[in-house]
Amino acid sequence: MLLLISPDSVEEALDCAKAAEHLDIVDVKKPDEGSLGANFPWVIREIRDAVPADKPVSATVGDVPYKPGTVAQAALGAAVSGATYIKVGLYGCTTPEQAIAVMRGVVRAVKDYRPDAFVVASGYADASRIGCVNPLALPDIARRSGSDAAMLDTAIKDGTRLFDHVPPEVCAEFVRLAHEADLLAALAGSVKVADLGALTSIGTDIVGVRGAVCQGGDRNTGRIQPQLVAAFRAEMDRHAREHAAAVAAAS
Repeated sequence: MLLLISPDSVEEALDCAKAAEHLDIVDVKKPDEGSLGANFPWVIREIRDAVPADKPVSATVGDVPYKPGTVAQAALGAAVSGATYIKVGLYGCTTPEQAIAVMRGVVRAVKDYRPDAFVVASGYADASRIGCVNPLALPDIARRSGSDAAMLDTAIKDGTRLFDHVPPEVCAEFVRLAHEADLLAALAGSVKVADLGALTSIGTDIVGVRGAVCQGGDRNTGRIQPQLVAAFRAEMDRHAREHAAAVAAAS
């Protein structure tokens, strides 16, 4: 399981750089513009320069409307700015067809510019609260649009978490559907250390966190702490070892 950490500034990215050995992807977002709020192109560039060259940078394009052309331009901007993982929050898409149209535009715009870029179709565990596409539709949307991964996050940051809206058994179905479509499955949404056992056992490929590694556990007012990143990774590794041992014993 890969660990994706989301700084919201160059200063926080430098804190991530101090903990670079413990994380896999640095994700640029702007939390005050939404769950997958897009940051400025120059911030993406500066963060790309601030973290080690071997750490890929991800950038969110925003909680986007159903405007395929607008979103495609934004996604290309993120790629030009130095991101190799492009995440699109399908906030304003109410049907799978709308979501596929948006993601096809993104895939073409990004991969025409950089074929090795990694496009992530992101939906929301609390989709019923905002009227967007069903979480379990995301793997098929990602597959049909040519995306590389399907992701779930939470849209409304009110203290509720991923498993409050999509329990572990449904997340397991999401992961299974993604893997059947040859996609990576990413899960986020106020994920805590206590969730790592379930996330590991269902085969999650990428786990995204922010609040769990911020001072005071607050994604908005707290700052990312390198020691919290290291501690979170240590727990990830422990669960991975225990899961591997359990699988080996069962076989």
